[in-house]
Amino acid sequence: RDTVPKIFLSLLLVLLIMSLLGEGQHLFSLGDECFVSFISENGVQTNQYSAISPPASPVDQEQDGGFSTYFEEKVPIPNDANQAFSFRKLWAFTGPGFLMSIAYLDPGNIESDLQSGAKAGFKLLWVLLGATIIGLLLQRLAARLGVVTGMHLAEVCNRQYPTVPRIILWLMVELAIIGSDMQEVIGCAIALNLLSVGRIPLWAGVLITITDTFVFLFLDKYGLRKLEAFFGFLITVMAISFGYEYVLVKPDQGELLKGMFVPYCAGCGPVQLVQAVGIVGAVIMPHNIYLHSALVKSRDVDRKNKNDVKEANKYFFIESTIALFISFLINVFVVAVFAQAFYNKTNMDVVSSPHTDLFPLNNATLEVDIYKGGVVLGCFFGPAALYIWAIGILAAGQSSTMTGTYSGQFVMEGFLNLRWSRFARVLLTRSIAITPTLLVAIFQDVQHLTGMNDFLNVLQSLQLPFALIPILTFTSLTSIMNDFANGLFWKISGGIVILAVCAINMYFVVVYITALNSVLLYVFAAFLSIAYLCFVIYLAWHCLIALGVSCLDFGSRVSNRPAVFIEEQSEYDT
Repeated sequence: RDTVPKIFLSLLLVLLIMSLLGEGQHLFSLGDECFVSFISENGVQTNQYSAISPPASPVDQEQDGGFSTYFEEKVPIPNDANQAFSFRKLWAFTGPGFLMSIAYLDPGNIESDLQSGAKAGFKLLWVLLGATIIGLLLQRLAARLGVVTGMHLAEVCNRQYPTVPRIILWLMVELAIIGSDMQEVIGCAIALNLLSVGRIPLWAGVLITITDTFVFLFLDKYGLRKLEAFFGFLITVMAISFGYEYVLVKPDQGELLKGMFVPYCAGCGPVQLVQAVGIVGAVIMPHNIYLHSALVKSRDVDRKNKNDVKEANKYFFIESTIALFISFLINVFVVAVFAQAFYNKTNMDVVSSPHTDLFPLNNATLEVDIYKGGVVLGCFFGPAALYIWAIGILAAGQSSTMTGTYSGQFVMEGFLNLRWSRFARVLLTRSIAITPTLLVAIFQDVQHLTGMNDFLNVLQSLQLPFALIPILTFTSLTSIMNDFANGLFWKISGGIVILAVCAINMYFVVVYITALNSVLLYVFAAFLSIAYLCFVIYLAWHCLIALGVSCLDFGSRVSNRPAVFIEEQSEYDT
């Protein structure tokens, strides 16, 4: 709680600096509304969302102003036209889904997993499974948007929303990325502290993560496939590290399967309910929707060929399913380890005299986080368990910080039309997360640093509607998606899923705020809530019209009514 004002001030300072920098670089493109006039069935001409076209090629952009971006290299797709399924094609499409799945394995997720096991045993595994499946369905929408339009979600938002809403949307998504990146930096710092037996202080661990920027740029020069292979290596390290802990602890397989497939939580109370909500909030992350819609652009897909687009959607969905299945297994490893070893344990059960400051000598229920989790593993199963745990956390933090940097890169480019050098953009994105985290690491201890995860999970939960609502809106519009727009089933199921996820996460936010016991914070939260709900209602209004609720279409730029475009036609219109 003591860190909340500092974090708010740090975030506001960072955003102010970014805004000042943006003024000199013409960050906000105010004149690209991209309207298209159309004539409806009754002959009335109005302004609607346009059928968008992808941006200029990287070659054209470099000639225009020396602008470069990631994924200029396009991975070729082999031509196996006579095969319904080709492993060669699946391999060519493999990569973006695994980079996306790393967000499901960041230190924030790992901490949510271990707390779930320690507080509820195996009983909430079904929540983790359900949240992963929901995440897969949402990632499918993100990938389809990128494949069909050739543009990622931030670029589509920039072209389709009016100026003020898209600037607010950018700020909200940027906050989500900052929150996620801070968790990842914290995870790296804690892992380095554990591996060095405390010789590397937390603030030094935070500074070391700055090197991620240079490693990131160094790897990027060697080609996209080698970069994807490096991320695959980090996922393998996580699987081996947490899999080792799983084999060492030997969880009860019967209880594990029961907890995974029986949607019930016997004897659960408010603590377990809040933890279940926290699992959903940790798994489904807003910036990951923006990231995945951009990553799929790295494949050389002919968007003028409807069959090629359809095939790309199929293989990307298969690849995402495999990637999220692997990430789910790694999350299960962590939950099962702490469910078997530390569920219903007390502080007295931890025989650790050097750490009496972490585990007081009383019979209170044992509370663990990423740092304490490594310590108690070392206490129960020996030093090897602690160091291997730290290696897994370090791999999770390193990989997710890099994908977080990608997310910040795409969001800033898409919303603001940035024309900065690659190094400057990556360095700025990295600095945004490190600055407030470094302040807390210097002036607070490990307890406050790990305790920041609750606040950061709340921060990201608040930003979820700003990714989920736009992705459902744009993938439901035929003027953008053409023949690949969501059908009735996907519109209804997508709307229900998004409503449920947002409701669950708002409950998590309310529980967190009420626990603060501060009248001043209540008043501040009330003002923020009014502004927040107004903007969410605005986005939901556009979304409902895109889903076909035409009675709400009064002055909106969204319409799914049949139209004949008179200025710009879609790629599939003949």
